[in-house]
Amino acid sequence: MSSLIARHPQLSLLLALLLAWALDALFGEPPEALHPVAWLGRLLWPLGCRLRSLPPRTALCSGALIWAVLAGALGTGAWWLQARLLVQPVWLSVPLLALLLKPMFTWRALHDEVAAVEDVLEQDIESARERLSQLVSRDVSALNEAMTRETAIEALAENLSDCVVAPLFWFAVFGLPGAVVYRFANTADAMWGYRGIWEWTGKWAVRANDVCSWVPARVTALLLRPICRRKDWRTLKRHARRTPSPNSGWPMSAMALRLGVRLSKHGAYVINESGVSPTPASVARGLSIAATAAWAGMLLAVFIWALRAL
Repeated sequence: MSSLIARHPQLSLLLALLLAWALDALFGEPPEALHPVAWLGRLLWPLGCRLRSLPPRTALCSGALIWAVLAGALGTGAWWLQARLLVQPVWLSVPLLALLLKPMFTWRALHDEVAAVEDVLEQDIESARERLSQLVSRDVSALNEAMTRETAIEALAENLSDCVVAPLFWFAVFGLPGAVVYRFANTADAMWGYRGIWEWTGKWAVRANDVCSWVPARVTALLLRPICRRKDWRTLKRHARRTPSPNSGWPMSAMALRLGVRLSKHGAYVINESGVSPTPASVARGLSIAATAAWAGMLLAVFIWALRAL
């Protein structure tokens, strides 16, 4: 086995992916003090606060430069670590690669948080809104019960793409550097991608994340709602275009159409307007569909690495 992996280092990455997935299922997210994404957030926030007071053109150029430098540094560092680990014995390389890969995606935490919103909602809507605010950046203080469920389902579908399928997709394409750079791009968008005073500072980060998420968002939509007919694809595309984002509408629309529910954001969009308001059963079914899609995304990445190892 060791000699086979030595000849085909892609097998180490395949095994690392399987182990990272197992670690996520067993333990969820690492503590915030040890989480690389939290470190990125603590780095990006003060940098962004400095840039947002600059004139628009300066803020745009500075934001793009910082993004490129950090993405290059993180990608190069991940490439170097991967190259060094792949020449080590398998008993050392696979666990270390898995530990490096695990923080780049999160499925168990996403599932548990959405399920917790529904559990709390049945008892107290204020507590449910507080829990939901950990998943979305919008103001949730005025949401009623139905809107809270709509937003939870939207967060489940959108984050399935951003936090699970997309990192796995870029890992399948470029290995650890692909997953690391994508996670950085998504985090930079989350930290800087706002209107108002952040408009110019975060413009490059927003566009870069849009590019990186374009294919994974559509793959996620197909995993959530497999399509065989061109008519179904056109329907999905029509609903996906109703959101301002070029990507988030795809998994959200796929989930809405699969569940037969209406999803909306006040003053922004309505997806599947002929659908019914979500119920507790809708959330439970949505979690089941998302779990199947998450596993399918992981198995797709495994399949790609297995082909590369042949």
